[in-house]
Amino acid sequence: MRHYKHIERSIGEYIAARYRRAVEVGIGNNPDAARVIAAAGALARCTDIRPGIRHEGLTVVADDIFEPDIRLYEGADLIYAVRPGVEMVPSLIALAARVNCDLLVYHLGCEIYGDGGEIVECGPVVLHRYHRRIP
Repeated sequence: MRHYKHIERSIGEYIAARYRRAVEVGIGNNPDAARVIAAAGALARCTDIRPGIRHEGLTVVADDIFEPDIRLYEGADLIYAVRPGVEMVPSLIALAARVNCDLLVYHLGCEIYGDGGEIVECGPVVLHRYHRRIP
């Protein structure tokens, strides 16, 4: 379990150092990356398909990535997901393109979508950037 927390901390530190307004999709019961990003003042909110998820100090809103409420993501410079189901990735890519922000995904094990996007190394963790903001 400790190894997982190191992963989330690395993801959070990477994002907090590079982005100013991030949105996590699919927070579930794993708020560790979001807490690091929030502590740096760079977290806008978190979403999850299940209503009623609460994590102290974090804003968590129910939303379905397959039919997202665009207003929840507008103004973000990053959408990210930690271990999402691979079936979610096309919707994440479409959403990031629609709101014009980066998309970073940390996959479960060796699971990737398509060509895996651009590989981003952040310490011991490998992220996949599937969309890059167009200036």
